[in-house]
Amino acid sequence: MKSMFKTLTALALGALALTAQAEQLKVMTSGGFTAAYKVLGPQYAQRSGDTLDTILGPSMGKAPEAIPNRLARGEHADVVIMVGYALDELIKQGKVDPASRVELADSRIGLVVKQGQPKPAIGTDAELKAVLSNAKSVAYSDSASGVYVEKELFKKLGMPAKGTMIERLPVAEQVAKGDYAVGLQQVAELLPVPGVTFVGKIPEDVQSVTRFAAGIPVNAEHPKQAKALLQFLASPEVQPAVQATGLDSVSR
Repeated sequence: MKSMFKTLTALALGALALTAQAEQLKVMTSGGFTAAYKVLGPQYAQRSGDTLDTILGPSMGKAPEAIPNRLARGEHADVVIMVGYALDELIKQGKVDPASRVELADSRIGLVVKQGQPKPAIGTDAELKAVLSNAKSVAYSDSASGVYVEKELFKKLGMPAKGTMIERLPVAEQVAKGDYAVGLQQVAELLPVPGVTFVGKIPEDVQSVTRFAAGIPVNAEHPKQAKALLQFLASPEVQPAVQATGLDSVSR
């Protein structure tokens, strides 16, 4: 009986210690890694005992929800997950600890049409050019993939630029509503949206690979716990879950 009492007491004290050590981490994450984060975040919270207070926002752009704009207003975060070169800019500005940078995943651009519409062929440059040229309307995001589409993709295909950059809202949602015939965005942001058909990734020779990375702001309240979260998100054990969302694992 005494032995059982000691065991129960030790377990209770261990639980209290875990509770005492648990923290609430504020995480800012951008669209491309969000699907993977929504799967992995709860797993980490259950494992660590920490809770995650998550804010979604683009990696760049003029929208007030964009992560750089949030930090510029003085909002605090323990972790930021975003496009790699946008994170590098925050590091240059002294807002994110350079030693904390962790590579998470690579994201490629894909194309969707409204569910029920014929699935076009886009396996070659010529096929993709024909689809975009003949589409009544084209939508792309205001983040990394959309900047590439607007400034480079059309040129590489040898066609005039066309389409609309959608601020803040998921491109696939606008296609699902019928507002646009074709949508281009990072695959991981297209796959979770109902009401569209994922056609595929655009050809590799005109593809743009976006690296997603994460870091810890210099004013993070819980840097130790933030580092543990980043190590988990980049670990080999979670890569199947990352790949299932449409992202590609980083070669290490």
